[in-house]
Amino acid sequence: MLALALRAESGQSTGRLKHAGFFAMTVSSRTPRPIDHLVLPVSDLGVARARLTALGFTVASDARHPFGTENCCVFLADGSYLEPLGIANREECEEAARGGNVFVARDQAFRFRRGLEGFSAIAMASGDAWEDDQRYTNAGLSGGEVLEFSRDMLLPDGTSATGSFRLAFAADLRSPDFFFFASQRILPLPADRASLETHANGVTALSEVVLSEQNPTDFQYLVQEAADERAVEALSFGMSVDTPRGRITVLNDAGLEGFYGIAPVAGTDRGLKGRAVVFKVENTAECERLLTERGVAFHKRDNRLLVPPAPGQGVLLVFGE
Repeated sequence: MLALALRAESGQSTGRLKHAGFFAMTVSSRTPRPIDHLVLPVSDLGVARARLTALGFTVASDARHPFGTENCCVFLADGSYLEPLGIANREECEEAARGGNVFVARDQAFRFRRGLEGFSAIAMASGDAWEDDQRYTNAGLSGGEVLEFSRDMLLPDGTSATGSFRLAFAADLRSPDFFFFASQRILPLPADRASLETHANGVTALSEVVLSEQNPTDFQYLVQEAADERAVEALSFGMSVDTPRGRITVLNDAGLEGFYGIAPVAGTDRGLKGRAVVFKVENTAECERLLTERGVAFHKRDNRLLVPPAPGQGVLLVFGE
């Protein structure tokens, strides 16, 4: 079993957990932050929309950011969402990055290093991004200046609404291809999104996000600080941090291949990489039927449906109960 060093804080107790057939050590936690959304760079928003629709998701209308990027989000009933992120205007993006916009700069760096599609960031829900920024700074994990912006969204009934957001960034220079940020909804978009949160594939919630790294615990403190959670479950092949809305797991090559059939890539490329998104569905058999009828390639593993990356979908998607 992989030996992982976990630092218990003063006065905290330790215990044992069992996950996926492996015993684990854990330390007690402070109040954790739920996952707010996942950033999924795509080369073309139209292709992403077609792919996600074929997978049985309801996709919101395209929306523009004021700094050159655009998205077509998939909202889940648990309050989280997917953000397929495209480039609407390259010149605006480049200008924003030069001006210190961390969100755009990291997106551009990802596309340069990893390609035009993938999984580049996890946003954690926040009630005070300024406080999170200070916490990241104190931990030596600040990813750059706080970003504030507003964007419009077209609602299913044809009306539009404006949402305002404040983002604080957490990053590790050893991980150029993945980062975290706190997302505070200053002026939230309308809460009644029932029609957008209902999906033909039966997805109801975000279950787990899977990252990879040769030595997962090298990034233990980044994940802990992003989630504001001290409890870490040490697995034989990596580590996991639970949040109120989805688990964040970091696996080494052996774990990635054993759990998800993702073969290791030759070389010594280090740092966190976004590898898979796991969803909870109401009925796996019904989800399988839909994917089969729509000609979507997948394979089954441990009673879950694994859909490999395809144009418009740059990361492995997993569906299960």
